[in-house]
Parts: sequence; structure tokens; C-alpha cells
Amino acid sequence: MVVKEVQQAHATVTAVRAARELGLDRAEFGLAVQLGRIRTVPDRDGGRRRVAREELERLRELERAATAPLRTRLRTVGTAEGAVLMGISPFRFTALARAGYLSPANFYLNRYRAVVWLYLAEELTDFTARYAEMLTGNYPQPMRASLDEGADRRARNWRSRRLGQLLSRSDDPWEQAALFASLLDPGELADLVRDPRESAHLAGLWSGLVPGEPAGQAAREVARRLFVARDRDEIEWIGAGLALALDEARTRRPLPGPDRAAMPVLPGAPEWLDRVKGVRSWLHRGMKRTLRRRRRGVPDRERGAAAEAGLR
Repeated sequence: MVVKEVQQAHATVTAVRAARELGLDRAEFGLAVQLGRIRTVPDRDGGRRRVAREELERLRELERAATAPLRTRLRTVGTAEGAVLMGISPFRFTALARAGYLSPANFYLNRYRAVVWLYLAEELTDFTARYAEMLTGNYPQPMRASLDEGADRRARNWRSRRLGQLLSRSDDPWEQAALFASLLDPGELADLVRDPRESAHLAGLWSGLVPGEPAGQAAREVARRLFVARDRDEIEWIGAGLALALDEARTRRPLPGPDRAAMPVLPGAPEWLDRVKGVRSWLHRGMKRTLRRRRRGVPDRERGAAAEAGLR
């Protein structure tokens, strides 16, 4: 056992060493992990995640074949720089982002506790090449209608992207359920998870969409507002995902205690949850397609919005 553990330790390296070997700084490495560009594994004692040696070799092979180095592909820009990159005004860039055509990859809070969204430069370049029609002239009608209604899908697109990244890193149904649960308001979550044991178990599993929290109570409140679903259709989609994950978790790894089948059904669950029945296979297929798109770095809303605008 000791020999095996020593072998495992030598087969992986710390995140700091992996970043150094790949020529990345701390922020770039963290973003690469978030985006799924670098795969990590849990430490044997459940501590900080590490990077396998074979993963480093895989990345070096990709680097030799790639048209641009990993560091370049991880470059993020804000609104002003992104607008220059796309050859449009900052106003139009913001409109495209608010309507959901551009998906943020990251964010930070400035000294005024305002959210500053960051976008992958390579995705903006790709959007510019594929959808040049969106860069000039009048907005498509669906986009205009969305903006007139005050839509702002930046936080929602970031949540969706981050959820997909984290789901792809876990095969444990309880962990997946906890990820869905972390996106719901406590009131919404209480309607969906009525078993106190399950609620406590989920609460002990999730650590949020991002590691750590900003310093200061006010900054934490701003950040937390970004982590919770607001729109009814988003809440329903997340609730359906939570129901599916819980159903699988209860089957594969039931918690100790009373048999749930013998427990009384509590009234008052959201009516929309009934629609989950009968659509499980459809939803699973949709989620798998979503995860495949995210692994290729294609924002979901960008594809849907482009289709609405008549673009292909």
C-alpha cells in the first residue's frame, strides 16, 4: 500500500508545479482548469487537486500541434478590449453580451464592487469570423426584443458554462445534485428537497461555482447574486437537472435512514416539477449535447441566438 501511494504521488504534480512547467501564471492555470483545458485529479487524501504526469504530456503534445500556444488561447479581455478585437463599439459589444450572443468565461469585482465580465479572445475572434452580419447594421428582431425587455444574460450564461464545467468533472450523482442545488434560491431548493437528510448531505457537498469568496461582506453579496438562477425557465431547467441527479443518487447510493418509498408525499411541490416525469431521456440527451458543446468551447446561447437571427 505504501509503495502504491508513493507511485501515485510521483505520477502527479502539484498545481503550482504544473503551472510552472506549462509556462502559465496562477490565474491562467486556474482558468484553464475551469475551462477543462487542463484536467486535474483529487489528491489521495482529498486535499488540493493535482495534475497527472500523463496529462502534462498530453498538453505538450497538443501544444506542438496547436496553431497557438495554450497561454494565447487562454487570453481574456473585457468589454473595451473585446470591442476593439471585434471591430465594433463597446455599446454594441455590451448589447451582444446582454442578449446572450457572447458568453463570459470569467469575472472579477472591481474596487467599486461592480462586476467586470471577461471573455475568451479566441471565442470573440471566432464569433467575428462566423457571424459578421451581427457586427453592423440593425439588430435582429429577436435580439432587439430581448434588449427592449431589459434582458441581461451575462450572469446566466456564465452560470450555465460553469455548471457544465463542474458537472463534467464529477461522476458522483450526489455531487452533481449538489451543483444544481447551489444555483437555486434557498426557497426554491426547499420546495424540491424535502428530506432533511438529503438537504444536509447536499449542503455538505457543494463548495460553490468558484473556489473561495471575495473579501468583505458587500462584495460577497454581489458575488452570490451571480450564483443564483433568476429567470423562471432557468430555474425550471436547473430544478429538472436536480431532480434527475437526485433520482440517480437515491438509486445508486441511497442515504442511510428510513426508506424514501415509505415516506409520505408532501404537498406543495412546484407544479412544473410534474413535467419532469416522462422527459428524463430527452433531458439527458440535451444535457449531453450541451456538455459536448461546452467542451468544444462553444457557448450554448451563441448557437441558439445565431439560429434565431437566421445565421448558420
